[in-house]
Amino acid sequence: MFFFIIVKSYEYTNLRSTDEFCDFLARNLKTGILTMIAQHGEQAAISIALTGSGGAGVMTAGGLLLDAVGKHGCYGLQTRSVGPQIRGGESAALLRLSGDPVETHSACFDILLALDWNNYTRFSAEIPLNASSIVITDPAVDAAPETIAAAGCTMVELPLKEMADDISGGRVNMIALGVAAGAIGLPLETVSGLIAGKLASKGEAAVRSSVACVEAGFESGRAIADVPKLAPSSHSEASVRWLMTGNEAAALGAVRGGIRFAAAYPITPATEILEWLAPALTKVGGTLVQAEDELASINMIIGASFGGVPSITATSGPGFALMTEAIGLATAAEVPVVVVDVMRGGPSTGIPTKSEQSDLNIAVYGLHGDAPHIVVAPVSLADCLFTTQWAAHLAEAMQAPAIVLSDQFFGQARMIVDRPANVAFIAERKIAERCDNDYARYAVTADGVSPMAVPGTPCGQYTADGLEHSVSGTPSSSAEDHLKQLAKRRTKIESHDYGVHWAEIEGEGDLVILTWGSTAAPVREAARRARAQGANVKTVAVRLLAPLEVETLHAEISGARGVLVIEQTESAQFYRYLRSQCDLPANTRAVHQPGPLMIKPEDVLHEIMTELGR
Repeated sequence: MFFFIIVKSYEYTNLRSTDEFCDFLARNLKTGILTMIAQHGEQAAISIALTGSGGAGVMTAGGLLLDAVGKHGCYGLQTRSVGPQIRGGESAALLRLSGDPVETHSACFDILLALDWNNYTRFSAEIPLNASSIVITDPAVDAAPETIAAAGCTMVELPLKEMADDISGGRVNMIALGVAAGAIGLPLETVSGLIAGKLASKGEAAVRSSVACVEAGFESGRAIADVPKLAPSSHSEASVRWLMTGNEAAALGAVRGGIRFAAAYPITPATEILEWLAPALTKVGGTLVQAEDELASINMIIGASFGGVPSITATSGPGFALMTEAIGLATAAEVPVVVVDVMRGGPSTGIPTKSEQSDLNIAVYGLHGDAPHIVVAPVSLADCLFTTQWAAHLAEAMQAPAIVLSDQFFGQARMIVDRPANVAFIAERKIAERCDNDYARYAVTADGVSPMAVPGTPCGQYTADGLEHSVSGTPSSSAEDHLKQLAKRRTKIESHDYGVHWAEIEGEGDLVILTWGSTAAPVREAARRARAQGANVKTVAVRLLAPLEVETLHAEISGARGVLVIEQTESAQFYRYLRSQCDLPANTRAVHQPGPLMIKPEDVLHEIMTELGR
């Protein structure tokens, strides 16, 4: 295949000789300024933003476009940008589409399709544009903001509202859907075919008008010059792909892991976990209860688990803070529970609709006293399934609380992924099948885990509360009992064999990048780009945060000429946590920024090249 080079810089205009141009190419190929594009106009990935007022339907149009890309055999990611309002208001659908898997947004959007400019500035920082971007807008709406003109974008005016008005029951968002599909080269029949299934509940007339709008917009989109086209997938057409959010994946992982009871209070951005679990649990004989608040939620699942039913709750930072005392109770009483914290910007109420990784400290250190527990974090959106399933397994196996640190990006993003493997992890609790009059619920064992009697087991009654206790469960303040139980609770967590699942590792090299959670996605993409340019880079995305596998981590960074710790917090929580647990090399550097703006692959690539002196 032949390629030409798109130069994302104006430096070349001052070059006066072939030698100067060749030097320019060599210099900028190293820094990633140049992008290789197929000669026929296909692009490895296309970024599209649709914006509009509340009720304009940009999220519907974006969702249908993502669905169509999946039907076409490609991959895609859709996130949303909304304000702090509970319902309605301006919004933006942000998409990245590709023939290959994509996990994160890039540094710039190729296409901005604005249904109107109402309060666009609320999320303009999340839609970076440059001179190669194409902005499609309706001349009948307000003029574009000055920031659009300043970016030097190509402006394309289309009478979107007029086109919709010409169709009975027509809607501007369906016109926009057709424009976007036509512009990037999606087949019309793929998009039109989705309409009947997705909008059938609205009636035949709505379906007909929507299809007509898509067809009208499609022709207008095809006529726009110089729009990058979506490259076909290089993956097998026979491969099965799923379209899901991280919250849906986490909920499925909980069910696969044996969870059969959930109690929770709705909170952004974790509510979708509950919405998915409510009908799903009933199909497997389970139950979900919407509690009156987070305090009730955590205590309900402790009670259900004490009764022998693997249990879960889902919340975000403010709710998690309320739960910490009861999580300590579960630790002391050795009752297994799973708590999913879908993190958002903080502190306090913070930014409910934006992502951040700043609950790490409270998840690891937030319980009073010495309270060993498990903290895990998915390293990709699809991994929300495996990690939550694994958390259920770990909680049950060790009779301890397991905290899953997801975040708003994972939780509410929609992504086309290859079907996750069906792993065999399932809850396996050590149960006391038979008891005698000397039953010792908290007997000290080699692995720290003692058989747990389900209520109703003959001779299996015992006291389970937050007070320190003897091996029988009787409350005790003696130093001997306290030391035995402290060691028991610590031993079962630290001595467990977590296997290879502690982290996801890619590549080999002199430079090692340590990261976790949703930041792993831009890190992986940047590292792959760096390796394509000849750099030797290893990425270690840590899934098991507590207890940290210190010796294994040391082995992965041993001999590295440089270590980067990359995270989305203002105070470098992950870096400081690693330093408290590990002997990090002197050449370790922290790269961190808070939300709500996400770390981009280009940001990480710059850090990699800076570290390598390129």
